[in-house]
Amino acid sequence: MKRMLVSCAVLWLGFWVCSIAASQAAAGQAAGRGRGNQDPGPSVTVAGRTYTQQALFQRNIGGPDDQTAQFPPHKIIGNVYYVGTTSLSSYLVVTPQGNILIDSTYERNVPTIQKSVEQLGFKFSDIKILLGSHAHGDHQEGDALVKQLTGAQVMAMAEDVPALEAMKPGGKPHPIDRVLHDGDTVTLGGTTLVAHLTPGHTRGCTTWTLKVQDGGKAYDVVIIGSLGVNPGFQLVNNAAVPGIADEYTRAFRVMRSLPCDVPLGSHPGMYNMAEKYARLKSGGPNPFIDPAGYKTELDIDEAMFHAVLDAQQKAATSAR
Repeated sequence: MKRMLVSCAVLWLGFWVCSIAASQAAAGQAAGRGRGNQDPGPSVTVAGRTYTQQALFQRNIGGPDDQTAQFPPHKIIGNVYYVGTTSLSSYLVVTPQGNILIDSTYERNVPTIQKSVEQLGFKFSDIKILLGSHAHGDHQEGDALVKQLTGAQVMAMAEDVPALEAMKPGGKPHPIDRVLHDGDTVTLGGTTLVAHLTPGHTRGCTTWTLKVQDGGKAYDVVIIGSLGVNPGFQLVNNAAVPGIADEYTRAFRVMRSLPCDVPLGSHPGMYNMAEKYARLKSGGPNPFIDPAGYKTELDIDEAMFHAVLDAQQKAATSAR
């Protein structure tokens, strides 16, 4: 009887674990994230390098440890600093009247971000404004905790508000103190950031731009919200957003209109952060000044978008 009870318990536990895994996978697909999809998908070749859809996705999110492991906090340029993890970006913009944090990432990463801020010599409590790139948990789940710890004003693009309001880690309501619209500005201590609606990846995906001074020169900084098409995401016959392909097209048009000296992104892989950080020690020119890298990233993302769209259109036609 004891052996039978143990066997039943093991079977039940196995069923429970599998059920949880299946539920998480389904939830990921429903959100358009496609994390469980390991199909390589279409491939594109840009600047002599070939990328598959899955490889680009993996480049951005890294492994589970990359999403939580602290990356050495560092100055990027001017008053812009990196305080995120190995694969999830978080930026600190420092001003005389307090600081701005862009992307809280997962709630469990907030203590890591706080540690990075303090290692750079700043106070976490000096964060006055919290902004975000787009309404996915790996970028904005920690908003409520950051507000709780700092009292920061949380601002979000209008089109992402519904998705953010559904994001409630531990049951905490998602704070939104100011709803932004395309072209709105956020100013603190003499620094102004401009919110550009670059939809597709999410309805309210936001690319931030700002001008910084460094070494007596002015530079245009662009923090890309996201332009990726995750594996499993439907561009064709998307019941929730029938015009999703047109939204991506708009995003690329906006992105190519922005002047950029320093490309950054919601994932460090989008601008080769690790490689550039390693070059900082050489004492040469600032490697983060990379206008050519910005164009290359846009070329990669747009080529992949068209490859995925073409593949899905062909599949839809053949299914009729």
